[in-house]
Amino acid sequence: MLIGELARRAGTTERLLRYYERVGLLTAQRRDNGYREYDAGAVERVRQIRELLSVGLPTREIRRIIDCAHPDGTLDACPGVLDTLRARLTELDARAAELTAARAALRQAITTTESRLGPV
Repeated sequence: MLIGELARRAGTTERLLRYYERVGLLTAQRRDNGYREYDAGAVERVRQIRELLSVGLPTREIRRIIDCAHPDGTLDACPGVLDTLRARLTELDARAAELTAARAALRQAITTTESRLGPV
């Protein structure tokens, strides 16, 4: 299929598909006229890339583990996969803790400010 068809089927843009190709996440054959042609598995590949991006993995990490992905969203325990996923989870846990602390500080600031207003 051509890039426009892949973009439509995968729910993305041609520009994004070109980017995925440029960073080594997606491959295409070139026709004699230079048009990109993708195989039937490209739709699922793009969905896998998008799913891995949605959990915050950078493209350089996705490039390392994408060949371990299955159509159902699971990953084989290829070398480095678990380390990559665990590292990302650790990062997300740290960010969640930072956000929780920021929320608590903001709530406290609101409570303190409201108590200084007096009766309204």
